[in-house]
Amino acid sequence: MKKAFVKSYGCQMNAYDAARMADVLGKEGYAATERVEEADVVILNTCHIREKAAEKVYSELGRLRVLKGERQAEGRDTRIVVAGCVAQAEGAEILSRAPAVDVVVGPQSYHRLPDLLARSRETRVVDTDFPADDKFDHLPARRNRGVSAFLTVQEGCDKFCSFCVVPYTRGAEVSRSVPAILTEARALAEGGVRELTLIGQNVNAYHGPAEAGGTASLADLMRAVAAIPGIARIRYTTSHPNDMGEDLIQAHAELPALMPYLHLPVQSGSDRILAAMNRRHTADAYRRLIDRLRGARPDLALSSDFIVGFPGETDADFEGTMRLVAEIGFESAFSFKYSPRPGTPAAEREDAVPEDVKSARLSALQAALDRRRHAYQEEAVGQVTEILVEKAGRHPGQVAGKTPHMLAVQVDAPASTIGGLLPVRIVEAGTNSLFGQTLTSTAAAA
Repeated sequence: MKKAFVKSYGCQMNAYDAARMADVLGKEGYAATERVEEADVVILNTCHIREKAAEKVYSELGRLRVLKGERQAEGRDTRIVVAGCVAQAEGAEILSRAPAVDVVVGPQSYHRLPDLLARSRETRVVDTDFPADDKFDHLPARRNRGVSAFLTVQEGCDKFCSFCVVPYTRGAEVSRSVPAILTEARALAEGGVRELTLIGQNVNAYHGPAEAGGTASLADLMRAVAAIPGIARIRYTTSHPNDMGEDLIQAHAELPALMPYLHLPVQSGSDRILAAMNRRHTADAYRRLIDRLRGARPDLALSSDFIVGFPGETDADFEGTMRLVAEIGFESAFSFKYSPRPGTPAAEREDAVPEDVKSARLSALQAALDRRRHAYQEEAVGQVTEILVEKAGRHPGQVAGKTPHMLAVQVDAPASTIGGLLPVRIVEAGTNSLFGQTLTSTAAAA
């Protein structure tokens, strides 16, 4: 049997796309493998958000060139595919820099993989078009891979933040129709999925065709998804502050299946830098939005993204970010040094922040974020919560799951609990996860 190895970099959208590529190849008779050495097709599904992410791909391609040569010497063919956002942005350069690559395919065209692989036996192939036909119409049925799943509802972005390549690699905002999403969601639920994370580059800008006509908002869509038997939890990511409509805020108060966790990138606490980033909101506008969200759902846990060292960022600008972090208290966050991406407006600026300054600021920010994250985990000790059990734990007799607030929990419980909602008491906070006891074992120990 032919085998395919898929490695994905970057965001949840890429994780979804990687799974769908595996589905496409599965329909063609390829079995998934986790061992690249035995793969007849190797796909690198790439991310272009930061420079290091792109360079990792070229480093990996160097190793794959050697592997391809070794397999060829043994009479075994290997097709190497570069997919995703680096493929979209750098198609010709990939072919130039990595002669072992057979196919380069953008994120809107991977449904054509079987045809592209066939063509690659005659010549190297690049497909980075934005096709008029909807790739989702051509993708095979989803294959269940666990208790939780991503479901793409929206792609692309119209915001054009000055540091970001997404509008260029993913295209304009497009929302899938409610019927198409519900069909996929029902299939996942029937396959055992209990938690769906609705994803998009700018997911809260969702405005897809509704079942009864007209347009549905993300809040409308989530209510429809929540009505599907078997779906116990709903999440969504990634959002833009300017698209948090009142109906979406109210959904956090009114929809039990919508989990009390929100990833809402702010990027900076400085209005001057936010304007330079073309974020189109201020730090105070973000604060007021958080107040409204917490008014709707007081126990809401917040996550965010931060960029330090954006061109022109001063010490005062950075202190604005540190104040925002202290005032809001993010339960988790992703933070990065600014990385210029070719073709974006910010990359043309000449007031770059020195690397040592970037590094020092990032260290200070991450220390503050880590303090809050550890404090939040410690605050969970003693609390009773419900985890969705997702998989076996680190040790025999242990299972692992997540709380409604996205905290990872390890607990002694049988494997039969996987896929279920398990009430537990948190008894210990580790470095990266919590440890719990089932309520019956907690009572027995008392």
